[in-house]
Amino acid sequence: MIESAPPAPAGASTAPLETTSAPASMEPVVRSRHTNLALLALAIGGFAIGTTEFVTMGLLPEVAKGVGISIPTAGHVVSAYAAGVVVGAPVLATLGSKMPRKRLLLWLMGGFAIANGLSALASSYGLLMGARFLSGLPHGAYFGVGSLVAASLVPAHRRTWAVSMMITGLTVANIVGVPLTTRLGQDYGWQWPYAAVAVLAAVTVLAVWRWVPYCPPDGGATMRSEFTALRRPQVWFALAVGTVGFGGMFATFSYISPTMTELGGFSSGTIPWILAVYGVGMTVGAMLSGPVSRMGLLRGICVVMGTIAVMLALFGPAVAESKWLAIVAVFMLGLLPSALVPMLQTRLMDVAHEGQSLAAALNHSTLNLANALGAWLGSIVLSAGLGYEWPSRLGAILAVLGVFIALASGLTARRTNRRVTGRGPLVGG
Repeated sequence: MIESAPPAPAGASTAPLETTSAPASMEPVVRSRHTNLALLALAIGGFAIGTTEFVTMGLLPEVAKGVGISIPTAGHVVSAYAAGVVVGAPVLATLGSKMPRKRLLLWLMGGFAIANGLSALASSYGLLMGARFLSGLPHGAYFGVGSLVAASLVPAHRRTWAVSMMITGLTVANIVGVPLTTRLGQDYGWQWPYAAVAVLAAVTVLAVWRWVPYCPPDGGATMRSEFTALRRPQVWFALAVGTVGFGGMFATFSYISPTMTELGGFSSGTIPWILAVYGVGMTVGAMLSGPVSRMGLLRGICVVMGTIAVMLALFGPAVAESKWLAIVAVFMLGLLPSALVPMLQTRLMDVAHEGQSLAAALNHSTLNLANALGAWLGSIVLSAGLGYEWPSRLGAILAVLGVFIALASGLTARRTNRRVTGRGPLVGG
């Protein structure tokens, strides 16, 4: 369990947006001779998950045509995967809380491989919806447990960096995996990307088995103790920031392919390259997360979320104005949310106390609830005939709401800390 640092001395800054300090220990919790290779193994799994999560968004026209549905209805395939993450993250993380974390990762990725194979074999809309739901089940638990493993391999002050390195697999997927599998789907059929992901998942199983060290479960972890995290208001605040804030991003990105072609005037053949630009933005954002977090996790979350709101407000006009501005807008759409994810993950690990496995998994559950919410809200405005510039406008409103939730989190934690310790500085909650 990662413990909060002791309260700061009286007279220290009373700024409401300071975050919980990292643990004082400078030694990793789990020692490994292959730390970098272990992080690489975890990142390969992130690469596979990122590819399957985002490739559907670039192939909505092909999926719609292949199973005989409209593009807005095809957006529900994205929502089915996200719903699987929402359900699977808390259930699988809690059921596996007593299992050694390496073994749990192997089971999760094995199931992920099978589910993506079923997606490739789906021959109807109903079967595809079911297969995508199953594919989403291991997603949140894998990232949640994998984040705890990554953080345990390094000294405390490098936790956010280690988590971001694992998540880099997801971001690199959007540079390489998603564009390549999108082209694969366009040229040979939308089923082939899912088959490729199944192979990647099998490679992940081998890499985790070979390089990730034995990681015991939390000795005091039980299903009951995991659920104690849900009694902590700061956990709910962090989850709400992810749900609302990322809902705005997904309202935009879920329809990135038709937005670029209909609003920006791009040809369908350029979509893989546009997705690669998005992936480059995600990778840069993940690399920036560690430096930004040094200002304090909640401060960093507020700054990044506010910038996301501005970016989404300008996204539609930028895409419609010129192709160069559209490329810049897509780059920023990848960069800013990606910078936010490791900070939210670390924040949850700090405030969850003995419920870390559940809280870490719930972060990805809520991000994919945001995925489902965003895709659904985007389909509403598009079905109403408002045009492809409207999902990002709606997203900007949601991002502003995310800023207010983060501010409320800091103010609430400050008041709680004053009541408990009689001191002003925020030490978590």
